[in-house]
Amino acid sequence: MKKLLILYSELAGYTVACLNYFATVHPDVEIHLVSWPVNPEAPFRFQIAETIKKYDRKKLDDRSLNDLVTAIKPDLILCSGWMDKAYLNAVKSRSSESRATLLMDNRWSGSIKQRAATLLAPFMITRHFDYAWVPGDDQKFYATKLGFRPEKIRTGFYSGDTNLFAIKEPRQHCPHRFIYAGRYYDFKGVRELWNEFIKFSDVSRSDWELWCYGIGDIEPVTHPKIKHFGFQQPEQLANAVKDGGVFVLPSKFEPWGVVVHEFAAAGFPLLLSSDVGAAAQFLRDGVNGYKFNIHQTGDLQNAFQKIAESPQEELLKMSRESARLGNSINPETWSKTLYDLLKDN
Repeated sequence: MKKLLILYSELAGYTVACLNYFATVHPDVEIHLVSWPVNPEAPFRFQIAETIKKYDRKKLDDRSLNDLVTAIKPDLILCSGWMDKAYLNAVKSRSSESRATLLMDNRWSGSIKQRAATLLAPFMITRHFDYAWVPGDDQKFYATKLGFRPEKIRTGFYSGDTNLFAIKEPRQHCPHRFIYAGRYYDFKGVRELWNEFIKFSDVSRSDWELWCYGIGDIEPVTHPKIKHFGFQQPEQLANAVKDGGVFVLPSKFEPWGVVVHEFAAAGFPLLLSSDVGAAAQFLRDGVNGYKFNIHQTGDLQNAFQKIAESPQEELLKMSRESARLGNSINPETWSKTLYDLLKDN
């Protein structure tokens, strides 16, 4: 029996969905999962498969993690990034029979910090991993900068829970509502979202509304056409938004954004900031939505206007294209990649 050890940061519903699917289709793999507690602003409740052995990272120090690696003798270790030094040390402590895969979602920006990382990585990071598993091509490019050979990099690491969100049949109507789902943090661009929508609403005087799902440290704005529903568990969110609309994500910083995948699979036209990494995979600008610059005043307002001026036939065409793109990655493709990594051991 193959043994898999996952050293993870904070779990999310989509990660659990992929793990549960993998555990179901590969009962021949013994799975051990170490993870940090969930973020208070995203208090997910998980139903992790009973066959997956779970460990609380908060209760494990460096020595305990190293001992766990020694006891399990995993064939493969998946490790979230390199910021958790105890995780990195645990990877270093593995036996020569074990393989290790680095999980990373940062895109290459060419910043001073990233350039420094490329100089240090061959000595402090890359040498300790056999593979890198990343969401998309932008992250793959960064991984090559860190020293991973292209043939040692896999894409498609992040997958939404398409079994939960994907539409079963094409939509017949697109309601006049923009949907935001995410935390109420500054880097998410929620203030800009609300301000730009209010300007759009004042100018256009259309019947479009903005529905927001999430919580955070920013006080929700009050406006007759903006509704706030608080944090929703994935099942609640999928049910709440099943009647459609247009999804908008105005992030100032978003290495990927799995929520984009989920709403694409659900058949939503997309309005995405140019800082959203998942746009490369799930948005065709002008085809199933529009990209905008959140740092440029008025750009999001213009995107709202483009959608509002689109006839139902055009919005439904966008919906179908989003659903098609949303099916390009799913828990099945995720599981196949993981199993291939295990077999390569």
